[in-house]
Amino acid sequence: MYTVADLRKGLKITLDGDPYIVIAFDFAKPGKGQALYRTKMRNMINGTILDRTYRSGETFEPASLEDRKMQYLYKEDDHYCFMDNQSYEQIHVDENALGDAKNYLIDNLPVDVLLFKGKAIGVDVPNFVNLRVVQTDPWAKGDTSGSDSKPATVETGYVLRVPPFIEEGELITIDTRTGEYSTRVKG
Repeated sequence: MYTVADLRKGLKITLDGDPYIVIAFDFAKPGKGQALYRTKMRNMINGTILDRTYRSGETFEPASLEDRKMQYLYKEDDHYCFMDNQSYEQIHVDENALGDAKNYLIDNLPVDVLLFKGKAIGVDVPNFVNLRVVQTDPWAKGDTSGSDSKPATVETGYVLRVPPFIEEGELITIDTRTGEYSTRVKG
């Protein structure tokens, strides 16, 4: 069990049967009376934000979350299929639970799937992924009047800004934390 003194940003707790993550936390000690702990928490299943104030001495149950190493296999309608690397069990994750991770999923990509009571509630992709550019405008040599980037579509359908020297068919590295171009893959 956690006490309010254990509250900090990133702590995962169970509240009303759902897993929550603390996204903001403030401690206030008024002149008299008990200390107050103001928290802002996000429901890890549906994303709703909850503001709560607690007094010292209250307790919380830790969220029973499990992180599993899995591999992305394929997309079927609005579900994505992943395979557990240990047991070879396959699970389907709803597109809403993926968030931005769906922009970077390519076949056989190793990922971490977050499970709550056996149900997938989130997917963490590696910080950097290599994706092939399938569509971008050609670079007009000598064109210095425009901006220093252009839109490009990668094999997953994700559109991002890349430097003008990137051409169709090239493999680029994307930072999945920001969704931005990182570098061109040499090879």
